[in-house]
Amino acid sequence: MSDAVGSLPRLTSMSPGAGCACKLPMAKLETLFTSLGPGLPTASGDLLIGAMEGDDAAVLRLDDERALVLTTDFFTPIVDDARNWGRVAAANALSDVYAMGGRPLIAVNLAAWPGEGLPIELLGEVLRGGAEVAAEANCPVVGGHTIDDPVPKYGMAVVGLAHPDRLFAIDKLAAGDRLILTKALGTGVITTALKNDAADDETVQFAVDSMTLLNAGASEAGLTAGVRAATDVTGFSLLGHLHRMLKASGLTATVLAGSVPLLPGAAELVDKGFVSGGTRANMARLAGEVEVHADVPESIKTLMFDAQTSGGLLMAVPEAGVAALLGTLRGQGLPAALIGEVGTGAPGAITVVGPA
Repeated sequence: MSDAVGSLPRLTSMSPGAGCACKLPMAKLETLFTSLGPGLPTASGDLLIGAMEGDDAAVLRLDDERALVLTTDFFTPIVDDARNWGRVAAANALSDVYAMGGRPLIAVNLAAWPGEGLPIELLGEVLRGGAEVAAEANCPVVGGHTIDDPVPKYGMAVVGLAHPDRLFAIDKLAAGDRLILTKALGTGVITTALKNDAADDETVQFAVDSMTLLNAGASEAGLTAGVRAATDVTGFSLLGHLHRMLKASGLTATVLAGSVPLLPGAAELVDKGFVSGGTRANMARLAGEVEVHADVPESIKTLMFDAQTSGGLLMAVPEAGVAALLGTLRGQGLPAALIGEVGTGAPGAITVVGPA
């Protein structure tokens, strides 16, 4: 715990969640969006990606060379260290721009803070952490908006820039593409254990280091390799986000459980029962879409449904480009791995096979 927190109430204890920055269940969101019908804009003209496409961010073409990328994300405390929470939240918000193949240009803060019970100076630590990570991305934070709320929340709205002809999108998968994941899984289970005083400092630090690592280098490597289909792995889990890509592209995939990178200590914490409500919701929602072979260890199976915060990029690349892309990513120090292959079949279906 940092000096910024001191003897104050633990930040994670003020979050109603189960230790992860979980989104609302996807099934509920899909039902809501369907009910709105024509109220949500779809891609048309210069609006290259709108609300109904379900991608990581909206994209508006400015001209033949430039497109604006717009996104926002915020959540309740994910760790107890105020500055680290700000750093994680900023990296998470910036990630959606990288997941579209863009680079962040400018950001504003979004903050909710209790008028009583937590000093405003602690919010200053959160904002300072967010600004530090945004500075790493060369993305100035130019203001923002705050409200009085008994449950603290923090995040950012981000504007980025991309080339309109080089965007990553969730519906651009092709049969035969190989799937590459750039970060290890396990942030959801580790932060759930942290909320329950069951995660040691070293394990938590591994998670914080992963969550605060920008996806900038991974995105640039993907662009160089000609990647066109990608997403970032967050609250809907690795399999949940892959399912969205496959459904949008009309394809299926096989995932190699033994190849999926995991954060140190994550599997052990699953075995001890530290599984978030968001993770369990992911498992329930995808029950009819994912077939997991019996030889996949239960802990690894669970982690593939684990609700992540500020996870890595899931990218699809033709087989011929795998070696070069993996070499570049690993050269950046990332635990990137080839985890599966895209094929034909029932749209959205995933088969998870055990270790060879």
